[in-house]
Amino acid sequence: MLTRTSLRDLADRHGLTPSRALGQNFVVDPNTVRRIARIADVGPGDHVLEIGTGLGALTLALVETGASVTTVETDRQLIPALDEVLAGVDVRLVVADARNVDWDELLTGPGRWVLVANLPYNVATPLLLDLLDEVPAIVRMLVMVQLEVAERLAAEPGDRAFGLPSLKVRQWAEAEIVGRVSAEVFSPRPRVESALLAIGRREHPRVDDNVDESFDLARAAFGQRRKMLRRSLAGSVSADAFARAGVDPTARPEQLDVADWSRLARAAAG
Repeated sequence: MLTRTSLRDLADRHGLTPSRALGQNFVVDPNTVRRIARIADVGPGDHVLEIGTGLGALTLALVETGASVTTVETDRQLIPALDEVLAGVDVRLVVADARNVDWDELLTGPGRWVLVANLPYNVATPLLLDLLDEVPAIVRMLVMVQLEVAERLAAEPGDRAFGLPSLKVRQWAEAEIVGRVSAEVFSPRPRVESALLAIGRREHPRVDDNVDESFDLARAAFGQRRKMLRRSLAGSVSADAFARAGVDPTARPEQLDVADWSRLARAAAG
């Protein structure tokens, strides 16, 4: 297992420095990566996807569980170091940008997949939402993200942090913050707090139809989230439509759940 000293030596030998542009903060504490692997509850027979291999610390912890691990890394400068770290280790390393991967091609074979990852803060939200929306093969996720991001994605209607990303998560899944992570375990040390976010895909989405229309309406309202719905949606939703949908026109957008937006979009469409 890699330690802070061995990771520093590895980076020095290969002339590596974390990329700010890629949002790289490497985990350098063995106890932390083992903790993540334990909370992920994966083992023999499980297919694990890691996004953001970094210097391979979490990768090795996941392999220790006996799970089958596929790890995706976009930074080609890290590959020589990873070849050294992962030499003789049963893991599939894919060099690619996770935002452009053909997931149907990559996540092959029988069985469902679990995402376990230390996600770069600058891509975490859009990447997770895309995976929930487009990659049903991934049924569970345990990701380390910025605490603020975790709070937003796990928020429920009525919470201050509830927004469009929270709404999209609720369409497909249930989300819960299951732990905090100290800034001390990273190199370089981030200026923000981190958290472990567990996401479990629902067997069925909360809404089966008019999903795009619902989110279009919600997006318009959250763009003016301090306004009451009757003001932010003026011109799109009539008083009669609010009444037919059973939605209070004086409510703020963070008070509505997925089903509320679905009814409102259906009523607005006439």
